Parts: sequence; C-alpha cells; structure tokens
Amino acid sequence: MDGEGDHVHLLMNYPPKGSASSLVKSQKGASSYVLLGRRPRIGKCYWNNALWSPFYFAASCGGVALDVIKRYIEQQATPL
Repeated sequence: MDGEGDHVHLLMNYPPKGSASSLVKSQKGASSYVLLGRRPRIGKCYWNNALWSPFYFAASCGGVALDVIKRYIEQQATPL
C-alpha cells in the first residue's frame, strides 16, 4: 500500500471468482474503522460522513511482472 494525499494504491490478490466491489467495500469499511480508532482527528476529513468516497478503480495486472507493480506503488508519496 502507498498513495498520495487524495488516494491510495493497494496491490491485492483475490480469487478470480471473487467480486472486486465486495473486496473494495470490505477494505474501505475495515480501514475506516481502524483509522478512526488510531487517529480520531481523521474524522474531520470525512467525505459526506464517510472516510472513503464511494468510487474506486480496479484493474488486473496479469501481463505485467509483479515486481514492476510493487515498485510503482512503493514510489508513490505516502498518504497522511
């Protein structure tokens, strides 16, 4: 995981039969709960009463070496 001030990049592995939308929804819910517990001031950054926006982008990376994707993510600025 890494990202920038207004978004994050996550490299995740999930089963081909899994649903990207359910994976993203559970990750957003769990991370919001953990972040709010660890950094209560983050509640001031909520977007319409939610830490994360309802939008997301997911892409497969089957044709690219995993190390290339990992390096790209690691080179992003660390979010707040």
